[in-house]
Amino acid sequence: MHLSDISIGLAATAVLVLLSLVKLAGALESFVNFESGHVRPLVLSPSRQFLFAVNTPDNRLEIFRVTANGLQSVSETVVGLDPVALAVASESELYVVNHLSDSVSVVDASDPTQPFVKATLLVGDEPRDIVLAGTEREKLFVTTAHRGQNHPGDPQFTAPGIGQADVWVFDREHLDVNPHILTLFCDTSRALAVNAEGTRVYAAAFHSGNQTTVLDTFAVSASMRNNDIINDGFTGLGIPPPTATSAGVPAPGQSVVVKFMGQQWVDAALRDWTARVRFHLPDKDVFEIDATQTPPVEIRSFSGAGTILFNMAIHPQSGDIYVSNLESRNHIRFEPEVRGHITENRITILAGEVQPVHLNPHIDYSTPSGPQEEIGQSLAFPMQMVFTPDGEKLYVAAFGSDTVGILNAAGMVVGRIPVGGGPNGLALDPERGRLYVMNRFDHTISIVDIQTEAEIQTVPLRYSPEPEFIRQGRKLLYNARNSSGHGDSACASCHIFGDVDSLAWDLGDPDGRVEDNPIPPVPIPGHGPLGDFHPMKGPMATQSLRGLLGAGAMHWRGDRNGGRAAPFDEEAAFMAFHPAFQSLLGRASPFPEADMEQLRDFVFTLTYPPNPVARIDGTLTGAEQAGKEIFEFDGDRTELGGGDRPCTFCHVPPIGTEGRGATEGFPQDMKVPHLRNLYQKAGMFGYAVPSVITDTPVQTLEPTPTPHMGDQVRGFGYEHDASTPTLLNFLRVPTGQFAFPDEPDRTGTQKVAELTAYLLTFDTGLAPVVGQQVTLTSANLLNALPRYEVLQAQADVGTCDLVIHGILEGIPRGLYYHRDGSFRTDRAGEELTAEALRQLVRSGTVLTVTAVPPGSGYRMGVDRDEDNWLNRDEIERGTDPADPSDFPQSF
Repeated sequence: MHLSDISIGLAATAVLVLLSLVKLAGALESFVNFESGHVRPLVLSPSRQFLFAVNTPDNRLEIFRVTANGLQSVSETVVGLDPVALAVASESELYVVNHLSDSVSVVDASDPTQPFVKATLLVGDEPRDIVLAGTEREKLFVTTAHRGQNHPGDPQFTAPGIGQADVWVFDREHLDVNPHILTLFCDTSRALAVNAEGTRVYAAAFHSGNQTTVLDTFAVSASMRNNDIINDGFTGLGIPPPTATSAGVPAPGQSVVVKFMGQQWVDAALRDWTARVRFHLPDKDVFEIDATQTPPVEIRSFSGAGTILFNMAIHPQSGDIYVSNLESRNHIRFEPEVRGHITENRITILAGEVQPVHLNPHIDYSTPSGPQEEIGQSLAFPMQMVFTPDGEKLYVAAFGSDTVGILNAAGMVVGRIPVGGGPNGLALDPERGRLYVMNRFDHTISIVDIQTEAEIQTVPLRYSPEPEFIRQGRKLLYNARNSSGHGDSACASCHIFGDVDSLAWDLGDPDGRVEDNPIPPVPIPGHGPLGDFHPMKGPMATQSLRGLLGAGAMHWRGDRNGGRAAPFDEEAAFMAFHPAFQSLLGRASPFPEADMEQLRDFVFTLTYPPNPVARIDGTLTGAEQAGKEIFEFDGDRTELGGGDRPCTFCHVPPIGTEGRGATEGFPQDMKVPHLRNLYQKAGMFGYAVPSVITDTPVQTLEPTPTPHMGDQVRGFGYEHDASTPTLLNFLRVPTGQFAFPDEPDRTGTQKVAELTAYLLTFDTGLAPVVGQQVTLTSANLLNALPRYEVLQAQADVGTCDLVIHGILEGIPRGLYYHRDGSFRTDRAGEELTAEALRQLVRSGTVLTVTAVPPGSGYRMGVDRDEDNWLNRDEIERGTDPADPSDFPQSF
């Protein structure tokens, strides 16, 4: 079958006009910045004739030929959204992990000049890494979160004692067979490593934690009323000293961060709170998996490797595991005490025992700022690592230092190689004496001569659709040498890849002043203005940098704001963080104003991913629908419960806040928080404060003291201080803030469960379908069509755009769904119907369909560089579809 047999011709000029209008309509939305972190972005083919690289912003795999003179660009192919990791099976087959598409692209590279996706594996939420293991490398291991639309059955990620990390294991010879899912007892997995024999796979947690948690205000208080309710024989000790500012203003009631040390949970004053902590944090960081068994099984784990684990490498001789990581110091109280020393960059060696090695022992932390020589030697954000074959050297990409560190087998730094901006991926070619380095900021690959230990060439990746201000602003989030007093920290030390670190920090200042609070309150009758901002604010959970636009003032209390004249001004609020570069990161001089503005503009592009808990078609389950009714109902709430006004009165749609504050009985008034990332916070269980279990006829509490819940994966949960384990605990507090009366056929606790179910699916701003894929082949068409139809139906209602890529009539083609039942191709005047595409698939064509963010389909499907000339038309006229300055002069 030929395209000419089934295409419908359109007037070329009309098509160009139409496509131009489509482009202009979506221009501001054509690129969405998810800021997905690379894990394994470079890999050499087994023969080392080719280097494969992910082009994350352009959603492509690039292939380079390795030559005596360097790298020669050969080809590329479209994969899924935000590719972050690669694995090679052979010269002709490789796998690409697509972080936002929850998929793995199986790429046929038998003709390296024309690779294509021949299959798509659907996996759990936000996959990060991939390796081949087994004695014949017959198994494929993929790390994901323990949730997602593609997860079979109920992952029970809100149940106590359940691991929050998965490893999906596929049989490479039978990729269409359901994989085995191995659940690990940690909070989201990231990096993988495999030993030389392929018999052992090691999987590392990402937000591993550091055996810290937080006790809420109720449990900390020495109030006899509170302690009588808790009734566990322990009396709260109150907050550690000082309990007032240096000016004598008493601190408000607040929670307390505690750390497990020895056999006790202690606060910053080393006071014992063990009796009040209702769970254990075993802090399992790295898991060893026997890959020879069917299915593979976990055989042991290691603890204490670090707080945030980035990557792993295995020593080729000893088999010891090396883990690149950050160790966070959130157990230290007050901003002045951690100034210039908030985290440490480390390599942890797992060699029977756990041996952390500080990458920057040269730093003098007795002062918050060091000399330029000290800053220049520091290595920040250690990412991917690779050993030389003899194991004598370990190369590590220092993402925040524009440097590749050279370490010896003991983990000590013995050399540094300056490379491009944002190095985070490595591939070693020892036969040629080269190291290839992925530079995320520069969108380049550095070639390093490992003999001279110098960069000898820089090769650009093909194309990035990112606006220039994003590329320039990104480095300011991570660049530690420009941000901090010792060159070892930056905003990203806590805001990991622009998101969170899953910790709470007490960054108050007892020498600070009480500040005016300009945030308007939610207009609740009887509630007055909000209280002022006390400088001893207590622990606060790290908030995401995603989705700041439209959310008003910043920080949990709104204490970063635009003042009385413009309290909701996000630009002014962000600029109010300016002093933190000196007061927290220890920078010796003020951060340049122009850089702050660039950072702000970049951060405002950071976008929440689709909610992975909601159904792919956006429909709600019965429980979720019931919860939505409770959330939105505005009327007599006697039966539905929740209080005398709808939840939306404070948590205003679409994001759950309009920026106002609320007085909710807390010792400090808080800004009403958004609700878009509640699903990320599940995993902490065990609470000293008992919950209300019924509202009729009188409040009764669970038997006290509350039970110890055993091992859990997280030490931080919900609310501003992350002290509340679950949404049920929050909604069933004993203060009676919310009321959910029992009914004969529906208990109050059931209503809370329904409301919780809905809140965990709360809209993030992108529909659940965005990123999802399906590859259609003649063999799977019947089974895959229902999924394809869901994607098309979602495109029809505008929740996503739809693009298709594949080899048509021997050449790579792209198509863009036009919501009229037809697809416009990347050649002007040509369109295909859905039925015509099915006929092509039945005839042997392989097509991959991807749901992409609304407004981006035109670019991703047919006009890559958005110059109003379609990709195939440009190729056929000798211009570059990946260069907006190069286009035909006439049609």
